[in-house]
Amino acid sequence: MTSAPARPLLFLDVDGPLIPFGSSPGRAQASVTAPAEGHPLLDRLVPGIGQRLRALGCDLVWATTWGEDANAIVAPLVGLPRLPVVPWPADGDVAGPRGLHWKTPHLVEWAARRPFIWVDDEIGDMDRLWVAVQHPGPSLLHHVAPARGLTDADFSALAGWLDSWGSA
Repeated sequence: MTSAPARPLLFLDVDGPLIPFGSSPGRAQASVTAPAEGHPLLDRLVPGIGQRLRALGCDLVWATTWGEDANAIVAPLVGLPRLPVVPWPADGDVAGPRGLHWKTPHLVEWAARRPFIWVDDEIGDMDRLWVAVQHPGPSLLHHVAPARGLTDADFSALAGWLDSWGSA
């Protein structure tokens, strides 16, 4: 008897995907009131986005420099439970080819051969190449436009990849 494959991981960045840097009229109506934590952009968080992320059927993991603050501050505001946090090296740097995001090797290592999605606003071509060569399992590196944050189109792309991966 074979065991079911592990659920994919979804590595989630905060700044850009969840806290967009641009402003839009639609976000202002759906966002939360700026909390006491004092971060000037927290009012751009969309409260129901956590439910949409959980509905994707992935194991969600923070992949952000917010670290544990993502659990303490962001998670309650968007409706997410406490999530695992990818630990970053103290120096925040990694030796690698030019254009490789410093997070990329750590995410591949953390995934440990599991299928994964990485949602970030700083993903580039070198990251895709690195993951294609270094990670033996399925992966989707999904770039989010930092001015907009996660949109319906992004959720459709994530769900589409998950559907195709699950049927493969």
